Amino acid sequence: MLARAYAQGSQDPVQLLTPEGERVQHPDFDVDLTPAQLRGLYRDMVLTRRLDTEATALQRHGELGLWAQSLGQEAAQVGAARSVRSQDFVFPTYREHGVAWCMGVDPVELLGMFRGTDHGTWDTEATRMGLYTIIIGAQTLHAVGYAMGLQRDGVVGTGDPDRDAAVVAHFGDGASSQGDVNEALVFASSYQAPVVFLCTNNQWAISEPTERQSRVPLYQRAWGFGLPGIRVDGNDVLAMHAVTTAALQRAREGQGPVLIEAFTYRMGAHTTTDDPTRYRLSADVESWKLKDPILRLEAYLRRNGLVEQAWLDELAAEADALGERMREGCRTRTDPDPLSMFDHVYAEQTPELAAQRDGYAAYLAGFEEDQ
Repeated sequence: MLARAYAQGSQDPVQLLTPEGERVQHPDFDVDLTPAQLRGLYRDMVLTRRLDTEATALQRHGELGLWAQSLGQEAAQVGAARSVRSQDFVFPTYREHGVAWCMGVDPVELLGMFRGTDHGTWDTEATRMGLYTIIIGAQTLHAVGYAMGLQRDGVVGTGDPDRDAAVVAHFGDGASSQGDVNEALVFASSYQAPVVFLCTNNQWAISEPTERQSRVPLYQRAWGFGLPGIRVDGNDVLAMHAVTTAALQRAREGQGPVLIEAFTYRMGAHTTTDDPTRYRLSADVESWKLKDPILRLEAYLRRNGLVEQAWLDELAAEADALGERMREGCRTRTDPDPLSMFDHVYAEQTPELAAQRDGYAAYLAGFEEDQ
């Protein structure tokens, strides 16, 4: 199905749920989810949005130095993340809060980097998700290297669904112009590495619109590297789930990488240091509010009698509890011991690093003596 969609070259994004919440069909992609699974996707998106708005509020109150907002991008993240199997691995940017939620990362742990207390503390092996990457596009090279390692470990194309594995590499439209991303595409295509490149096109690389970055739709860039590219309605959680599921299965089977462009919109700022009113029209923002991914799925659930108000009320209470836990967890995070920076440089400390640590310890002790 990906090969056919790729060959057709249509610029119309894959869509299974309209902005009004009506279910539509696509000739190449579909999902068959139970009511419980659909409610699960809705819950993931609602709690991801609360995570994001709570962290934004914490930053505004001076509890975080910075926060990268994901408002409006919940469907692109949740739909893709719920396609990942337990043996797969995900490499995020610094905005994949919905992915982190679905992969089992504690939301409080996301705050450490933005508060300046750590560089990421979650167990990457247990969660199957790498740490947030600030260097724009660097994670795509990490993803390809990991995927090539899967090939050499013999866990690609074996036919065993519990063994075959693949990788998802998240990046944004702005990162698609970075050399690292293009090098990653070259290596992935050359070695047929099992990678799904998921480009979240929120249409603004900080203050630069997509049309200044590329003369063609971003998914079409895949063709020059020799791999399939497909555009998906990034505000449609069902379409994102269907396409990512198909792309991951293709990669696990040893058929090589795929580039997915999730076409969405960044409803918030690039980060909390940004003022998007300086470079984009409020009319565009209002237009995209009508395509809200959460309201879209909620309309479908209500129209088809798949959700009751009592369940929605319980979810609202759960979101409030999450917000309270994040506030408490953020404010109680302690500053690290300055010497701890030497603990995680290498698996085994080298003599040179030990000498540096001892020298820094002596330097810090000098301040204690002066008191």
